[in-house]
Amino acid sequence: MKRFELKVDPLTNEIYYAVPHKGHALVADPLLNKGNAFSNVERAEFDLVGLFPDRVGTLEEQLTRNYDIFKTKSTDLGRYVSLLALLDRNETVFYSLVLKHLEEMLPIVYTPTVGQACLTLSHIVRRWRGIFVSPRNVDSIEQILENIGLPSVSLLVATDGERILGLGDLGADGMGIPVGKISLYVAAAGIHPASTLPVTIDVGTNNERLLNDPLYIGLRQPRLTGDAYYEVIERFVQGVRRVFPHALLQWEDFGKQHAATLLNRYQDRILSFNDDIQGTGATAAAALRTAFQITGRSLSDERIGILGFGQAGSGVANALVSLMVAEGGMSLAEARRHIYAVDINGLLMEGDKADAYQVNFLQPRDAISKWRISKDHNPNLDDVVKHARITTLIGLSGQKGAFTREILNSLSQNCERPVVLALSNPTSCCEVLPDDVMAATNGRGLMATGSPFKPITLPDGREVVISQCNNLYVFPGMGLGAIVSQAQKVTHKMFYAATCAISDMVTSDLRSKGCLLPPLTDIRRVSFTVALAVAKQAREDGIGMAASDEKLAELIRGAMWIPRYYPYRYSGR
Repeated sequence: MKRFELKVDPLTNEIYYAVPHKGHALVADPLLNKGNAFSNVERAEFDLVGLFPDRVGTLEEQLTRNYDIFKTKSTDLGRYVSLLALLDRNETVFYSLVLKHLEEMLPIVYTPTVGQACLTLSHIVRRWRGIFVSPRNVDSIEQILENIGLPSVSLLVATDGERILGLGDLGADGMGIPVGKISLYVAAAGIHPASTLPVTIDVGTNNERLLNDPLYIGLRQPRLTGDAYYEVIERFVQGVRRVFPHALLQWEDFGKQHAATLLNRYQDRILSFNDDIQGTGATAAAALRTAFQITGRSLSDERIGILGFGQAGSGVANALVSLMVAEGGMSLAEARRHIYAVDINGLLMEGDKADAYQVNFLQPRDAISKWRISKDHNPNLDDVVKHARITTLIGLSGQKGAFTREILNSLSQNCERPVVLALSNPTSCCEVLPDDVMAATNGRGLMATGSPFKPITLPDGREVVISQCNNLYVFPGMGLGAIVSQAQKVTHKMFYAATCAISDMVTSDLRSKGCLLPPLTDIRRVSFTVALAVAKQAREDGIGMAASDEKLAELIRGAMWIPRYYPYRYSGR
């Protein structure tokens, strides 16, 4: 049975929820619970009289009360547990509170605190959310999806728990990631929480700590591999297509050996994308597009070094190639030669053993033939920055302090305004701190980071803003735009459209302060702008709704749920 339906009164145009439950069953549903804000009429109609204090409360009062509770917690993990408990009681209050205190609560509901939560999820979980798919139940996937009781599902975020943030294999304890990701979709883009579904595909774990933990919630077996693994994924996708044929499926925190494969296998079969690869790339490209506008350098003059060339690094590289081809007039091959990918063994070069997603970025051997370095091993990052005369340096390595003083000094000598993106998070993994970049470049550097940093005041009194290169800029609007436009698939062009839309929101005043991205506090407007750009691109490519710009904008605004209390009408018999 559906838990409720959203309806419109044909006479009054009033939006209301048609609800089939009464009494404690209604109060126990976090999507429907209003707490003491149920009106007197609703209390009488839904058998709630006496279950709450006599005076009818307001949403604003509930926000104040729950924020006070939040502030009493002394640790980030305690704050996470408190917010998750609120989500499990009353989703309207939760989302309204997060929106009201976004900058403060974003690091709690998602990175970095969600990582701490996933490390101990089996011990702190209070209420199960979403669905857990395993080899034992996947053949019943259609029944599982139909049993969730939601009016409709337009968004699923799925993980197999193998690469949770920088923490590795956390198995079923990785469920905190899709739960947190969906919270951001709702808060940032207004996708209605009743149309979302977090999913963990539990195929086992190779984490001995979890396998030996008597409270571990997941399958106690080694991870499936090979055909057995892909058969579970295939059966899951088949079920999603049958039950929710128009839903968007986001792949989240899959291991590098599976992430690119799944993206390539399913991106044309089902509306889907991988935020770790494509969202990271589009966000970084937006920051760099703004930076290049500030420096005034031609894209053909940029030489970009990327430290850490896993799936996120390759995603950034491919997004930059799209930017250089579209706006720099380069060919694919030429654009790729402007990117120097450095991994654990140094610069990736022709002849090296490489994963499929790295192959296009192997530098030819003759590229370093004139470098005055030892040819006994691949050049390290210091060699690359110095001899390739890198102008933009990007870190996705998770190595604290990887951008040393020597590397920064070389970078500052290569161009007037070097660009640094230290994207590893949390702060303890950041390749370089903003203060060090500003000191090495005499305040001339432009910078964005993966973790939040406060503005820096330079010796001359100027304030420099350090933008946080957060995927929140991209994935909520991408999801909203793809869903509303009824896109058949998510394409690279749609991500490039998102990149341009975000960069274009950075005003000249913000650019003068070194800001590379719009303020995160404006995330709803950012998500709307991205969604509209994505929907328009889908239309232009013939894979989305053929509607005017005005109509698409109207539909997107109408789809952005604002957390407030709607009136209820009983629909039971």
